[in-house]
Parts: sequence; C-alpha cells; structure tokens
Amino acid sequence: MPKIIKNEQIVDDDWQVLTLAEGETPASLTLPAGPLLLPLAVWLARRDEVAGTHPQVGVWLDSDEGPEALAADIDRLTVIGVNFPKFTDGRSYSSARLLRERYRYTGEIRALGDVLQDQLFFMRRCGIDAYALRADKDLDQALAGLRVFSDSYQAAVDQPQPAFRRRNARPAA
Repeated sequence: MPKIIKNEQIVDDDWQVLTLAEGETPASLTLPAGPLLLPLAVWLARRDEVAGTHPQVGVWLDSDEGPEALAADIDRLTVIGVNFPKFTDGRSYSSARLLRERYRYTGEIRALGDVLQDQLFFMRRCGIDAYALRADKDLDQALAGLRVFSDSYQAAVDQPQPAFRRRNARPAA
C-alpha cells in the first residue's frame, strides 16, 4: 500500500487518485469502490452520483483550476488535493491558502504531483497537511525536513501572527 505524510506522520494511503486518460470523458470514467480523489471535471459532471455512492470522496485541483469551483461543495469533501505538475509551478500554494482562509476548509489538503522535500515546509505554511511525495523520494527524510525550522517571521495559515506581534504579546519578565 502506498504511503504519504499526513499531519507530520507517515501513514498508509487508502485513497485512489483518479485521472482522465487521453480521450476519456468524465462520464466514461469508471469509479471503483473505496475512497476516491477525483479530478475536478469528474466531480462537476457527476457530483450527485459520486456523493450518493462514495461516503469518502475528494477532489483534486490542477494548478490551473481555482478553489472557487468547489466553494458550494466544500463541506461534502473529505480531501482536496492540489496538484504540483512540476516543482517550479507554485499556483497550488495559492489554492491551498485560499481554501483555508477564504473558504474556511478544515479537511485535509493534500499536495500531489512533483512534491519534493524542500517544498514541504512552505506547503504547510499555506495550509497543506498531507503530502504524496514523488515515488523516488524518501518519506522519512522528508518528514525530518518538516522540522528543520522551529519558527517563522512571517504570518501564514499555520501561524496567523508575525513574530513581532507574538513577541510583543508576551508579558514582560
């Protein structure tokens, strides 16, 4: 069974990430049993069918798809994946942050695609809490990399106050 990093632990991944093959349509995609992570196009075309037959369902957004497409369905989704088609494409960082801050999504946000150890700390700062690393990467090493920095100066999803505000809020000794 494949493994992912979720909530700073290495865990088994029960989810099947489905993709559309060339020439395949959302209507023709076969939906297997079990927890599914669907492409946005499949969810939009078949949401009522999927929600009625799969108690655990998620949607993944490609880097050129915004989270506003899921705004009305946010409470129906257990997982939302954000795809990084290559490590230099950072648009999914913005999608994750919008999901947490604008849409108040509290479920799992999973990084998919070309996910590398060097990115995990920054992904966590944007609200991503699960990481499906590339198959050629070491999960234990990546997990250790999440703990390299003990604090951040800037505000972000994981720490809404910048360091100077946190320091000024502490009582004087």
